Amino acid sequence: MRGPCKVKNRRLLACVLGILLIGVFSANAAQPVVFKGPHEAKKTLAAETVAKSISRDEEPYVYDPKGKPDPFKSFIAKQEAFEKKRKRRKPRTYLETLELSQLDLIAIVVGPKGRWAMVRDSKGVGHVIKEGTAVGTNGGVVYKITPDRVIIREHRMDFRGKKITKDIVKKLHASKQ
Repeated sequence: MRGPCKVKNRRLLACVLGILLIGVFSANAAQPVVFKGPHEAKKTLAAETVAKSISRDEEPYVYDPKGKPDPFKSFIAKQEAFEKKRKRRKPRTYLETLELSQLDLIAIVVGPKGRWAMVRDSKGVGHVIKEGTAVGTNGGVVYKITPDRVIIREHRMDFRGKKITKDIVKKLHASKQ
């Protein structure tokens, strides 16, 4: 008979607690809400602090935005706009559809009329390039051709909107490092 007594005691205890809680909340709800007004002591203390700081001949802080980024401009929006602009432009030549890693430098010709280089793509087809030729999917341009290497320059934007210039060097296989 021990089990049923425990259940009755629990139910009784839950009922008593419920009645007490209802009584406490209804007593608090019966009291009217009184607006006490603003705290005058806090206002005077703040005014005294401002007066003391001004009386010490201290200059108040003034924000100077020179050399600081605008906190309200999104740096992500600049990057997205640059990416969209770059993606809109379609490749004009076959070399602009290839990654630079797919190209191997196989020959360089230096003569009185100019400098040329030959690169081979992954299919084994050779292409003649000179300074100013667009190469690669990231908008690279052949910047300089020397007797042993070709320098390709890519321009891109970082996440802050700054232009970054990256030089990729393709060395002639026969040259020694």
